[in-house]
Amino acid sequence: MSNFGLDAALLFIKSKFLMAVRQTVSVSNQSRTSLAVAGLSLGTALNPLNSSMIAVALVVLRADFSLDVATVTWVITSFYLSSAAGQPLMGRLADRFGARRMFMLGMGLVAVTCAFAPFSPNFAVLCVVRAVMALGTAAAYPSAVVMVGGIAREAGMETARPLGRIQMANTSAAAVGPVVGGLLVGAVGWQALFLINVPLALAALLIVRQVAPRDGARERGTVAELVRASDIPGILGFVTSLLLMMMALLNVLPDYRWWLLGAGTVIAALFVWRELRFTQPFLDLRLLGRNRPLMIVYLCFAVFSSAYYFVFFGLPQLLQEAAGYNPGVVGLLMLPLAAMSVVATPWAVRAMSRFGVRRVLIYGVVLLAAAGALMWTLTSSLAIPLVLALTAIMGVPYGAVSVASNQGMFVSTTPQERGVAAGIFQTCRYVGAITATVLIGVFGADGVDQASWGLMVTAMVVLSVLVFPVTLLWRERTV
Repeated sequence: MSNFGLDAALLFIKSKFLMAVRQTVSVSNQSRTSLAVAGLSLGTALNPLNSSMIAVALVVLRADFSLDVATVTWVITSFYLSSAAGQPLMGRLADRFGARRMFMLGMGLVAVTCAFAPFSPNFAVLCVVRAVMALGTAAAYPSAVVMVGGIAREAGMETARPLGRIQMANTSAAAVGPVVGGLLVGAVGWQALFLINVPLALAALLIVRQVAPRDGARERGTVAELVRASDIPGILGFVTSLLLMMMALLNVLPDYRWWLLGAGTVIAALFVWRELRFTQPFLDLRLLGRNRPLMIVYLCFAVFSSAYYFVFFGLPQLLQEAAGYNPGVVGLLMLPLAAMSVVATPWAVRAMSRFGVRRVLIYGVVLLAAAGALMWTLTSSLAIPLVLALTAIMGVPYGAVSVASNQGMFVSTTPQERGVAAGIFQTCRYVGAITATVLIGVFGADGVDQASWGLMVTAMVVLSVLVFPVTLLWRERTV
């Protein structure tokens, strides 16, 4: 063979070898990216999963701890209060000290607290454990949003794709929570709702530790400086104002109801005053003041969550108390909601690519109002086919509005703001959920029956109608 022929053959072999190497590296990078997104999805899903699994355990907890409807709701509100305070704080810490570190720290906290939760000696301790667990889950979502940017850049894809997968996991977890919770409570008891989190949190921690992009340079500083920068008074003011208002609405102390409401209002006003003047506020209200699209997204999502969580926490109690279905059956009756949410989420992602975030958000709110109105039929019948049809219908607006709101938040902020913005976004969810649970305690003070369900449906429809004109104001912001 001539030298020319030999060189050509070697060049051909070299080119094929390099092509094979590039393909292998590409497949490896794709697998790594998929695994990283899966780990983040699993970790972020623990918060909505635990917020919804507990819905089918409320009646069992009432019986085990001899509680009334208003009191048992504290197992929900303690979780949401901690999450609402923890999300913005964890978002800021993720921005400052590294999203990967905060994610793993949060998952470790979830695993430890959930291992000890089943041994809680009384209901008060159980609520405290739920609050600490919520703080761990609160680290996951804002950390994941920060990490998504780096993962998308490495994979050469748009951020909407990994964000859509994470949102799909969150939507599915929240929707499937009552199903999983019903099976666990029916087979083992409420204790299983905590134990299931231990392997899930550890799996998320290990996956992210192994494949997620490493954090950049870590911010230095003393613990005292960190505490000062964390705005502890702001956090305490936020939680205290919500707590006092909830106690007033639930009439925990009848003789002091108006005093509690007044004190909560005053503390809320002081909280706003401080946050607008503090250098590094816990809840960056100035971010909202200079970013109208973001403020509209937050308002829409908070009101949407208020309407939606009437179904999430009210319907399982209605089915158990009024229809006499056991927790396992109730979980299965909520299954269509999970299935339709899973179907609606990727549809919403594709629809946003074609029609834009705004249209999907508007149509989702319209569907929510329609689905809420149909829920009125449960005041006259709790037949299984009717319940299955209505929960399936409710899954569509849940998937659409959740993913559209999430993408609206993302495109309305700069990369430097997204950790904090994602934390506040989740706080809006929790404020909405707290509002729904408090009103369920008010409407169903003597038990959730078809009469009190009618009041809840009315509230759902009113909230959906109120949020509709707000969605019309949203426009995508160029950042």
